[in-house]
Amino acid sequence: MSGKGYQTLLECRRRGFHLRGHGFTVDQIAIVLSLDHDVAPLRLYRYAAGLTAAQAVATFNALESTGAAPLRESRLYEYESWPESGRRPPARVLRLLAQIYGTHPAQLLAAETQATYSSGDQELLRA
Repeated sequence: MSGKGYQTLLECRRRGFHLRGHGFTVDQIAIVLSLDHDVAPLRLYRYAAGLTAAQAVATFNALESTGAAPLRESRLYEYESWPESGRRPPARVLRLLAQIYGTHPAQLLAAETQATYSSGDQELLRA
C-alpha cells in the first residue's frame, strides 16, 4: 500500500472508530468518509469497517466455502480499483465482502457499475 493510501486508511479508521462510538452504522460512516475521500465504494466500505486489506482478505478466506482459490490482497486491490482499472469483482465476492463490512452488497458499487452486471448477478447483489 502506498504511503498516501495507508495514511488515508489510518485517518478513516480513526474517524470510523470515533463515529461507531457515537452509534453510526458502517453505511453512515461510509457517507461521512466519502465527503473527504474520492475512492471507489468498495474501498471506502473497507475503510469504513476499519479493516486493512490483509484483515479483509484473511476474513474472506476464512468464510469462503466454495472451494475457490483464496483471495489475495493484490486481487482485492484490483477489485477496489474497478471500473477505472483493475478487475470487475464477481457478485459472489461482493456478497461476502458486504457481509464482512456489515453492509448490503449493492452498497459496494456505484449505481452505474451495478448496471453492467448481468440480471442474475444484479439479483444476487440485491438479495
